[in-house]
Amino acid sequence: MPRHPIRSSRRRGAVLAAAALAATVTAATAATTVTVAVTGRTAAAAPGSDPAAAASRPGTASAAPGRTAAATLAVTPAKDVTANLFMWNWPSVASECTNTLGPAGYAAVQVAPPEDTLDTAGHPWWEIYQPVDYNLSGRMGSEAQFRSMVTTCHNAGVKVYVDAVINHAAAQSGRGTSYGGVAYTPSASYPDYTGADFHNYPNDCPVASNQISDWNNYQQVTECQLSNLPDLRTETGKVRTTLAGYLNKLIGYGVDGFRIDAAKHVGHADLAAIEAMLNRDTMTGAPVYITQEVALGASNSQLTPASFENTGSLLGFDYADAIKAQFTGNIAGFGGFGSWSLLPSGYSSSFVNNHDTERDGSTLSYKNGATYNLATEFLLAWGYGTPQVYSGFTFGGTDDSPPADANGYVTGTNCATGWYCTDRLTGVANLVAWHNLALTNNDPVANWYTDGSNLIAFSRGADAWITVNNGSSAATRTFTTGLPDGTYCDIIHGNYSGGSCSGPTVAVSGGTATVTVAARDAVAFDINTRIGGAPATVAITFNETRTTVWGQNVYLVGSIPALGSWNTGSALLMSSAAYPVWRLTAALPPSTSIEYKYILKDGAGNVTWESGSNRTYTTPPSGSATLNDTWK
Repeated sequence: MPRHPIRSSRRRGAVLAAAALAATVTAATAATTVTVAVTGRTAAAAPGSDPAAAASRPGTASAAPGRTAAATLAVTPAKDVTANLFMWNWPSVASECTNTLGPAGYAAVQVAPPEDTLDTAGHPWWEIYQPVDYNLSGRMGSEAQFRSMVTTCHNAGVKVYVDAVINHAAAQSGRGTSYGGVAYTPSASYPDYTGADFHNYPNDCPVASNQISDWNNYQQVTECQLSNLPDLRTETGKVRTTLAGYLNKLIGYGVDGFRIDAAKHVGHADLAAIEAMLNRDTMTGAPVYITQEVALGASNSQLTPASFENTGSLLGFDYADAIKAQFTGNIAGFGGFGSWSLLPSGYSSSFVNNHDTERDGSTLSYKNGATYNLATEFLLAWGYGTPQVYSGFTFGGTDDSPPADANGYVTGTNCATGWYCTDRLTGVANLVAWHNLALTNNDPVANWYTDGSNLIAFSRGADAWITVNNGSSAATRTFTTGLPDGTYCDIIHGNYSGGSCSGPTVAVSGGTATVTVAARDAVAFDINTRIGGAPATVAITFNETRTTVWGQNVYLVGSIPALGSWNTGSALLMSSAAYPVWRLTAALPPSTSIEYKYILKDGAGNVTWESGSNRTYTTPPSGSATLNDTWK
């Protein structure tokens, strides 16, 4: 039984709307600037950002210690891409953080539900969405392996988000016990719940079958069963305390945020109440990141994604639909992006596909081959939402298990067989740093070009450029790139390191480049991949010695945009891995005089500046350097 019924009719309206938008776009062949609005979040901060900000200037009387920071809604983080490693086991996730995600610049990894679950014959993937209890003894590994994975990912500079199943419990008895060996009776008896802890007919659900029959009826959607799954009474203190206890256990292990599964079926008030019981992020002291699964299709305003903006970010099903409509039609339609009716960028966890949509066919998937890869590269380049790159397992049937042993425990990820590791693809992995550069400098989409069909090109400000060919034959054009003259590494087909490129290069002269891009392929480069000449940035490591108490973290802020321009909301979080030395390596412009200071932030958002005058430094013309400081 699938976790959710395939309700393609409920999402068809959004797909058709996206296609209609694409059909009405008039192609623009001149180089233009396309404005992509990026709005801030209220309930959930973007990964890599901090919700607190203050405008006080360092080195002056106004920068008083203990000042309470004001909230900001438009902080630009240095990185924000999440890798969704669906059903990778915990040792494989840890290895990926160390070897791929951290070095590539991913901000976070999303992992599958870790709780103890249904264990049934054939081990379909959806077992993990039927919880039995909240011990971490599920298919991906043990509690000790989970905790080790979180620590390893943090050491690699990667946050960890967990897929949290809090709407319901296991509906089937399976083989008699859970993966953790727990006996239970569906809808009646679990380690944490009795039958009184579930909604039922006629007390709660008005439908005799206890199933949702009207998807626009708020009571049915939140108090009847979704696909026969016992629906928790999330309005009660007992259930809320139990669920918050589970999530707080994960936060205590270092988890930085959650994807809330079936959030629409939990409902607004219950979600808000549970979130209010959550502890703060142990690394930053900020509220944990929340993104919510709220499917499209409801006409009831209480059940639309927009109605859930107060409890977190939202999975961008509308954007995934639009991407499929463009890449299975004409991508010139992206020129009309500004007129599309999508979630505000600051609320959207944008993606090309996830584990549900790749199985119901509503979005692209790895089965679309080069088109899927190209769409993922576009996702990173365009700059809408908080991007998620999906890496899952290959399948023939929609219920298939990932590669696993005879008992259902998922085996190590092997990207050569049984898995499709999108996050590792050369173009995708390299575009994460490309994306982070444009994000850090708040670069708009500019120098837009289209042939009116399936060839497009654009820059992000004067920092990065890409061309995307969704056509069936190669195309050669001379494009305006907006970048300085020089020779650049094409990061879709090669890696840039130490001033050299392992793949093809592109020459920019007078701001233009003549480029041949193969069918269903792309070419991309940025100022950090210029071969020879002055480097775009130099790596400066800041070491600050400062003891702290729980909930406090040390940040770096300074006089240039790469250091936050004295805005404490854009200050850079330093790593405590070598505590009491806090460490951060920043990419700064070469041969540049800077001023900087260290600040403390606590869990309430209070900001404390170190005393004395601003620190000063001039970056070297090339290479790297290390500064060793002590709090003053």
